[in-house]
Amino acid sequence: IPNPEVFGLHENADITKDQQETSNLFESILITLPRQASGAGKSPQEVITTLANDILAKMPPNFNEEKVGNKYPVKYAESMNTVLLQELKRFNSLTTVVRQSLVDIVKAIKGLVVMSSELEAMFKSMLVGKVPELWAAKSYPSLKPLGSYVIDLLARLKFFQTWISKGIPKVFWLSGFYFTQSFLTGATQNFARKYKIPIDHLTFDFEVMKSEEAMDGKPEDGVYVFGLFIEGAVWDRENMMMGEAAPKILYDTIPVVWLKPIEKKDLSNEGVYEAPVYKTSERRGTLSTTGHSTNFVMFMQLRTNQTQEHWVNRGVALLTQLDD
Repeated sequence: IPNPEVFGLHENADITKDQQETSNLFESILITLPRQASGAGKSPQEVITTLANDILAKMPPNFNEEKVGNKYPVKYAESMNTVLLQELKRFNSLTTVVRQSLVDIVKAIKGLVVMSSELEAMFKSMLVGKVPELWAAKSYPSLKPLGSYVIDLLARLKFFQTWISKGIPKVFWLSGFYFTQSFLTGATQNFARKYKIPIDHLTFDFEVMKSEEAMDGKPEDGVYVFGLFIEGAVWDRENMMMGEAAPKILYDTIPVVWLKPIEKKDLSNEGVYEAPVYKTSERRGTLSTTGHSTNFVMFMQLRTNQTQEHWVNRGVALLTQLDD
């Protein structure tokens, strides 16, 4: 088999291919596994009951939308208040489904309610560590296994609880948003209203900062964000530009990025790579009713001394979350 470099790809492409093949193999094996326990171990019913109760114990109560609405009212000059309320509404819908389905499956195992086809599918998914379809239908895109998904969900809920308690963050965790595009629109809208510029004349300019996660204060215009990963390259922190990925290192973190609203006519495309930003490594989605992709977020310009074609060959993209 020829090496990936023959096709202009990075040597890490081999690792990615092998990982995908292994993942597909294990997916197939899991489908054929028997569902009955053998030996003296816990039965599947006991395993799922314990798991469901453990997740339920960690789930915080739903956000009080009315109370938050009073603290962060809809204001012309601050679109982030509207973004916050919309996000809480989406997460409340998701956590309600998660909480109720976990209560129902425990009852169904005990024989107190009927084990519906939805609950049975959920039982099978949880048994092999996959996110139940019942949750995925109400969830943001995620390829994480069940354990990592729950940890990620709890981290997102904590991010918004901190926002509610301590005020609008200095640096936003971009990965924590359910509907990232509404946050980006909110940031642009604040700038448009402040300077009386039509919002459709605006786009973002991007500046990667030295700091990894925290900043001393909010920017005058735009927003600071963190939580992005780069696949297929690294961020060279010494030269503050993109660099070649090290062997066997598939992802690198991106430091804080300053999203600066700017008029489209003033944006320069010189010496940058237009890196697509996706929510998951699947890099594909469907067009939602809002006209946005369920996976693609935006293009982010990153400084480089290479051509666009070079990084396209490397398959470089930014991700808001990893698969593990």
